[in-house]
Amino acid sequence: MKKWLLLTALAATLAGCDDGKEPVAFTPEMASFSNEFDFDPLRGPVKDFSQTLLNDKGEVAKRVAATLSEEGCFDSLELHDIENNTGLALVLDANFYLDAQTREKRLLLQGKCQLAEFPSAGVKWETDDKGFVVAARGKDLEVNYRYDAQGYPLGKSSTSKAMHLSVEAKPSADERKKLDYTAISQLNEKPLGNVKQTCDYDKHDNPVSCDLLIVDKSVTPAVERKFTIKNTIDYY
Repeated sequence: MKKWLLLTALAATLAGCDDGKEPVAFTPEMASFSNEFDFDPLRGPVKDFSQTLLNDKGEVAKRVAATLSEEGCFDSLELHDIENNTGLALVLDANFYLDAQTREKRLLLQGKCQLAEFPSAGVKWETDDKGFVVAARGKDLEVNYRYDAQGYPLGKSSTSKAMHLSVEAKPSADERKKLDYTAISQLNEKPLGNVKQTCDYDKHDNPVSCDLLIVDKSVTPAVERKFTIKNTIDYY
């Protein structure tokens, strides 16, 4: 899972493991939301899912849960960061995401279900001609995103005043195992940390469980943290 919250046309058929077909691409909404809301993107006609991050003691550190429409729009999204005691629950209502408890309008959408604006933070998202969020801009913030040909997020760079943070991800060469990746992060051109993830996959080429190793290089000596990610996924 990524570590920062700034905060569809779905394929009709799914590629089998050995049928010679190309694997299903990531939709613009799935890829873009995964960038902004700290979860691994999934392929295919996902109905609902949860991703739970467990530390090396088996304790829940983070959890993400969502429901999606048949079109691929996120009908609801819940984020729980237990380590930092923060959370957020959003529900779709017309062209807004509302706070699930207060019903306050939080995020404005463009089209049916893509991110457009975070009004209270003064942030606006920009999309390319394929519908992927490629930039986010605010008064003192600029974030740029990259994707590969399948729509998999390859990383982002963010600039806020005198700080420049970049994350570069390199997925597996096996196009059916995109969530097997390594990533390098830098802060003001200095190494911040490394991430390595390996997963077991279902027949839709989505991860059902992953091992995650995070190396924090911002301290000396570097600190390693091991996690496990457990996913539940239901499909249409």
